[in-house]
Amino acid sequence: MSTSPSPDHPAITGGCACGGVRYAVHGKLREIITCHCEQCRRTSGHFVAATACHRDHFELLQSDSLRWYTAVAGHRRGFCNVCGASLFFEAMDGPRVSIAAGSLDAPQGLHIAAQIFTAEAGDYYHLEPDVPASPDGSHQVRLPAP
Repeated sequence: MSTSPSPDHPAITGGCACGGVRYAVHGKLREIITCHCEQCRRTSGHFVAATACHRDHFELLQSDSLRWYTAVAGHRRGFCNVCGASLFFEAMDGPRVSIAAGSLDAPQGLHIAAQIFTAEAGDYYHLEPDVPASPDGSHQVRLPAP
């Protein structure tokens, strides 16, 4: 489920507001993608800003209050059932885990690299004009090499 930390990639940690869910990433994080789809907006209360890592680099450290919600077959969302924090999104058989950028413990120097599902964006905010946008889920942002 995870690799060991190395001097080249010290563990990146994060978790929910109450501490019931804690995780570590033993590798590099992808730049941030904002998702404006209706499902993300409804589960987060706004659009989602997420980074991601290779599944093999992800480690759950504390998961007492972690629950999973499946709205679309084959995909699930991880959240804390105590504080309500929306934390993860993943294809159950996919190579990556998406992580809510706001759940990281410390700034990681990441930047918003793409906006997806912009056709479903809420009408109460504006998209970033200088960030590549896609009306569907397509983007060119890749996971860092393992």
